[in-house]
Amino acid sequence: MEQSAWSEISALVAAAPYPVEVLPADPHRAGACLAALEITTRSWLGAVVANSGGLVVDHGWLRVLGGGHDGLPDVAAEMVAGVDRLVVAFDVMGGQFAWLPAEPGARPTVHYFGPEDLAWQDLELGYGDWLEAMLAGAVTGFYEGLRWPGWEAEVAGVALDQGISALPPPWTREGKDLSTVSRKPIRLAELVSVHEEFARQLGSL
Repeated sequence: MEQSAWSEISALVAAAPYPVEVLPADPHRAGACLAALEITTRSWLGAVVANSGGLVVDHGWLRVLGGGHDGLPDVAAEMVAGVDRLVVAFDVMGGQFAWLPAEPGARPTVHYFGPEDLAWQDLELGYGDWLEAMLAGAVTGFYEGLRWPGWEAEVAGVALDQGISALPPPWTREGKDLSTVSRKPIRLAELVSVHEEFARQLGSL
């Protein structure tokens, strides 16, 4: 049973319509992450943690967190004390996917915090359904408004611990067209922090 979740995920990776890189797993780090999360490899999240350092999807646009890899934190490292929210992925534009209950006591679903609106959006999908969708081709439509001609080569050249900062930013009227803005790689943690700070200033976080 413990291998069943990973075999399903592996099949989706192999059939994905865009490149998906499975980063090598560190067994010791993965074991510590599973223990911290108190989950087993029978779950999809547990299978990703145990069998990969993370998944790099669509030329590096989406980085699904696993057991951790050089430049990419493990899922447990992204836990916030006192906050019932588990970050499970980042995208190259500094967006975050987090698994959290929509309301106290509710079953957790995946939410997205994106640079185009600086607000959490409930995708109304469990972790397994969300990951299946992203590996099956949903990334293309999900990010349609955040891409520009030639993005593949530009994003592929960005390190795992980096994201692309755009000026004017995507949440402004002037920054909606990513083909016309100034773009440069910066540390992903810094980019995420900048988005969150602007969201607090705007009262959307």
